[in-house]
Amino acid sequence: MNKFLISTMAIAIAMSSCDGGKGQETEAPFDYSVDKFADIEVLRYRVPGFEELPLQQKELIYYLSEAALVGRDILWDQNGKYNLAIRKTLEGIYTNYSGDTTTADYKGFVDYLKQVWFSNGIYHHYSMDKFSPKFSKEFFVEQVKAVPAEQLPLAAGQTVEALIEELSPVIFDPTVLAKRVNQAAGVDLIQTSANNYYDGVTQKEVEQFYAKMKVPGDTTPISYGLNSKLVKRNGKIYEDVYKVGGLYSPAIEKIVYWLEKAQSVAETEGMKAYIGKLIEYYKTGDLKLFDEYSIMWVEETGSSVDFVNGFIESYGDPLGLKASWESIVNFRNAEASHRTSVISENAQWFEDNSPVDAKYKKPEVKGVSAKVITAAILAGDCYPSTPIGINLPNANWIRAAHGSKSVTLENITDAYNKAAAGNGFNEEFAYSQEEIDLMNNYLELADNLHTDLHECLGHASGQLMPGVHDDALKEHGSTLEEARADLFALYYLADPKLIELGIVTSPDTYKAEYYKYVMNGLMTQLTRIEPGKDIEEAHMRNRHLICQWAYEQGKADNVIEYVTRDGKTYLRINDYEKLRALFGKLLGEIQRIKSEGDYAAGSEMVEKYAVKFDPKLHNEVLERYAKLNIAPYKGFVNPVYTAVTDESGKITDVTIDYTENYIDQMLRYSSEYATLMK
Repeated sequence: MNKFLISTMAIAIAMSSCDGGKGQETEAPFDYSVDKFADIEVLRYRVPGFEELPLQQKELIYYLSEAALVGRDILWDQNGKYNLAIRKTLEGIYTNYSGDTTTADYKGFVDYLKQVWFSNGIYHHYSMDKFSPKFSKEFFVEQVKAVPAEQLPLAAGQTVEALIEELSPVIFDPTVLAKRVNQAAGVDLIQTSANNYYDGVTQKEVEQFYAKMKVPGDTTPISYGLNSKLVKRNGKIYEDVYKVGGLYSPAIEKIVYWLEKAQSVAETEGMKAYIGKLIEYYKTGDLKLFDEYSIMWVEETGSSVDFVNGFIESYGDPLGLKASWESIVNFRNAEASHRTSVISENAQWFEDNSPVDAKYKKPEVKGVSAKVITAAILAGDCYPSTPIGINLPNANWIRAAHGSKSVTLENITDAYNKAAAGNGFNEEFAYSQEEIDLMNNYLELADNLHTDLHECLGHASGQLMPGVHDDALKEHGSTLEEARADLFALYYLADPKLIELGIVTSPDTYKAEYYKYVMNGLMTQLTRIEPGKDIEEAHMRNRHLICQWAYEQGKADNVIEYVTRDGKTYLRINDYEKLRALFGKLLGEIQRIKSEGDYAAGSEMVEKYAVKFDPKLHNEVLERYAKLNIAPYKGFVNPVYTAVTDESGKITDVTIDYTENYIDQMLRYSSEYATLMK
């Protein structure tokens, strides 16, 4: 996110390859791994400290968690117009199946269903490609006919045969609605994307529609189009706004219900006020109220419990206008937050000493707050796959005038690290024992610091020139924004200021992150791409852009080197200091592109450095990775919270349970939190 945000992601995890730091305390046994299928492993995460929270905070988390979970169907519908109907149909088959469970068709069907659950629809959560079912159409038709009609998503008057005819090409024909988000150059990005943010409009019509809304010289522009679907009816274009009484009303009404419950037990008056403003926004759909809520939210830093709930990140729209629905509920990790507090307190120093042109720097950094948090629930576009860092709000003018909030989800990164311990990844891909030792000794801290700096300072740094709008970089905006934040973090990870501030003790700490980042950006993240495909996801493009640019710019000095040994390719960094200088140089140029809204330069940089890679190296990496039997993508099941009440119905405690498995959680969510497809 800038994802959150996330910043869905601001950060999405590049790869959980760290073996963890040394000298950690021994923990009671905890089964992190829940399920494994296709290219995915599902994990559990702990919520340390929840049981010790005061009752008011437990109750608040419970209500906010319910407000998060009831929004689930919104994201499914945003990700594709047939997703909810397909989910209900597939679940009907699964729960009614009585045949042979050992057949290839059935096993392929279960894997497909698990993939669809994980991605909140029929498109891969990272590549955005439509899943290819590993079961036959004949199997599908036979099983749909065996499901009781009342358990199928039949429209009024629709027959089972008509439903099969409607859904079959969407599932089985690879040419029908093939890609959720298309960013290929030279095509209409709206008409070739299968997301459900638009209906019947072209890219040109979308751009013209929202261009007319912009007011020249407006220094506080609303995020036009953020919470609506743009449709053409009878030749005219309209916005269907997400609100109570509007699009997604049944889900939003439930969200409002639980937010009102949460408001009644808010920790501070500031929190009570901003929850009220969020409710008002949900009831009206007025984006000016969303900005008011965002300002109130970012300025309230006194509460321990915090949350995000709304239409936030625009990665799912190729034009970066429409936002997916998401939620995370969390509470402060007071001990670990010291690190982020020190960073945020020195935000002005980092801004002043950034290697970018002075006119693109903020003369006064306002309201930057950061903390390490414990995630309590993940929902919407943050579930099952979740960011490890959050930075909000996204509106540049709010960030400049009122500041931003950044968080690092340390219990999530801890779960990744614990589940990945001893998987052999570093031993297979790192150049030598020296690099392995670097990562074993320093990567856990370095990774967390990279997230802290990316979210807290990277996204909060810099300023737009007068007249430049947030969406000036169009389809490349997300990639370049993530690259800007990553570069800011990479540059400062190597700065002696971190030692001076007491955040790190070894000058080698940054080298662990540099090596992992370059190895990932140029090689190991390719495990997530199918042969013949380009890099398309914004965070992956960002990492490849940075590393490919640094490799090419540093060739004369052999800063980064490909080395072949025993028929295998490795990467070696020969000069860490020069690599830092290259990161700083690229940061300066990408900040210029962002500040000036230089679409042409941004597009050229993305297309040249971020999209293409060596197919021979790709095949080698895939072959080596396959032998490790590691899933390249990971996500989570949530813990289950149960409210304990007395005879009068008053909550006396909230308990937490970690034992629910993946299939049971998905089926329960579809039953208990279905709001748009029952």
